[in-house]
Amino acid sequence: MKFGGTSVATNEARNSAALKVISAKEQGFSPVVVVSAIGRRGAPYATDTLISMLGEIEPYTAPDERELDLLMSCGEILSAVLFAHVLKALGHPAMAMTGGQAGIFTDGVYTNARVTRVEPSAIRRILGSGRIPVVCGFQGVFHSPEGVPNELTTLGRGGSDTTASAVGAALRAETVEVFTDVDGVKSADPDYVPNAPTLRVVTYDEVAEIAHLGAKVLHPRAAEIAMKYGIPLWVKSTFGDDPGTKIVTREQFPGRRVTGITHTGKLVYLQFDLKDSRGQDRRAIQSTVYEMLERYGINLFMINLSPAGMGFAVPRGQFEVVMDLMDGLVVPLNGESAPPVIYMVQIGPKTREVETQERLLAAIGPIRHLVAEVTEGCTMVSLIGHEYLQQPGVFVRVLARLDRSQIPVLQTSDSDFSLSCLVPEADSERAVRVLHAEFDLAELV
Repeated sequence: MKFGGTSVATNEARNSAALKVISAKEQGFSPVVVVSAIGRRGAPYATDTLISMLGEIEPYTAPDERELDLLMSCGEILSAVLFAHVLKALGHPAMAMTGGQAGIFTDGVYTNARVTRVEPSAIRRILGSGRIPVVCGFQGVFHSPEGVPNELTTLGRGGSDTTASAVGAALRAETVEVFTDVDGVKSADPDYVPNAPTLRVVTYDEVAEIAHLGAKVLHPRAAEIAMKYGIPLWVKSTFGDDPGTKIVTREQFPGRRVTGITHTGKLVYLQFDLKDSRGQDRRAIQSTVYEMLERYGINLFMINLSPAGMGFAVPRGQFEVVMDLMDGLVVPLNGESAPPVIYMVQIGPKTREVETQERLLAAIGPIRHLVAEVTEGCTMVSLIGHEYLQQPGVFVRVLARLDRSQIPVLQTSDSDFSLSCLVPEADSERAVRVLHAEFDLAELV
């Protein structure tokens, strides 16, 4: 039973969550609790608040990732201790555990680690003694190359969901329940569509796609782990008795349908013109760009490749990093039978960085510019479906509806479970609403 930040933010919320746990125990289950840090951005003990404390010391010194993980893990430790104490106060023995104490091991990547294994023997011993384990989400340990045992790492944003699925898989749990402040997975963001219904059943594939494309209700890794081990996954509310959303395999919930509409946050779209590059160099140029973005953890959306160009969108919060990495980037390439060529990446209008690089390289030879056109203030709106999206005419129907609503479509992309349109951020709420209405999603049951 995993409880998110809003579910443990106040004494009242923690009591509501604890009563859910006690109810499960009284029904004959052996509940294991996973908790997130208290509250959301701005709350005193939220993860973002802890991080901001370093910036208050000196904003221009980047924190060491190892120390950053130690700092961020404090939020979950505080939550676990408080939640265990609430259970004890209600007459049910409990024990708080860090990720390492719970046997969660990771690959050792600071700030964005992946769980490699869970050794649940300590959790089983606590359950055997009649106590309720309260495990810190979002964290695990590894044995560092320096010989430091149980070096702490965090699992990236939303990592407490991953913790719950991983622990559930290791314990062969009957189910994993993720409790939050909404009734379950909605057909759209209720801030945009107030009448958006709660989906009663969705597949692992669909909920992973929904999470990847902007919805914050569940981390995609949690769905992937639960799917791999065949564990039923639920999304429920801490603050009510709604049955929530059950997440199952495709075989358990077949059929052609539209599941919902999602939207991302602020995006910046970059479209690179490669027509001045040699044909044999384009693959190397594309590989250089994408490998660099991957190395620095840049999230990409709306990726497209063509003989004459390439494009992708990045979160607005990462655009400054992309500019630092790529504006003025020099890519020298040697052809097998042709003379070497120097390419230079330029993001938008020519900057001082690009001009400086040009002057420095002028003595070497001519430079071919790879100029990216930049479109800021974008959002990706996505139609999520199961098999339905392969039906002829769906794409045209989406584009026609947006066109009738005078919402420009700047780029499109699709996958087996989604169809996405890049639209101006100012039109994102309207785009979600009109597509929600176009596919009658308010009628879902």
